[in-house]
Amino acid sequence: MVVLNKIYTRTGDKGDTALGDGSRVPKHSARPQAYGTVDELNAFVGVARLGALDETAEALTRIQNDLFDLGADLCTPGMEKDHERDYPALRVVQSQVDRLEAEIDAMTGQLEPLRSFILPGGAQLSAHLHVCRTVARRAERLVVELAEAEPINAVAVTYLNRLSDWFFCAARMANDTGKADVLWTPGANR
Repeated sequence: MVVLNKIYTRTGDKGDTALGDGSRVPKHSARPQAYGTVDELNAFVGVARLGALDETAEALTRIQNDLFDLGADLCTPGMEKDHERDYPALRVVQSQVDRLEAEIDAMTGQLEPLRSFILPGGAQLSAHLHVCRTVARRAERLVVELAEAEPINAVAVTYLNRLSDWFFCAARMANDTGKADVLWTPGANR
């Protein structure tokens, strides 16, 4: 359990931050950029959840918890040393990806077939979920960039890739199972 007795510590006042293993890096380095963007995504999911009901709200709450797991994973370097730690680092696992895939498959079975690219929008919840989708893609790009520089948990990339697909399907579900999607008309304003 996390206990926060004091919110500010002054330890980052010179532009660096502590990672999960206690090492310090500049706040603008690849690892904080990656987990910071995951945190930003989590905030957007919270906004989307405000307009969600029942199953979707529950799924978004699960995703928010997964995103905290992912942030913890990304802020702890040295995956190859996990077996040496007194307390194992929290890592995203394949079962979290599998759950997203099962939910994507269930949504896809209910959605109208796509006949065009769709524009982000339609219902308010759909628009919020599209924002989540694009931020998830940005987070994925940053995590892939981090993975090129140092070892990370490969499941982290897979999770973000699947999550953006989940948001796409959920956005279509929020648009009356795709019936109210706003379709792209190529060259419409030429």
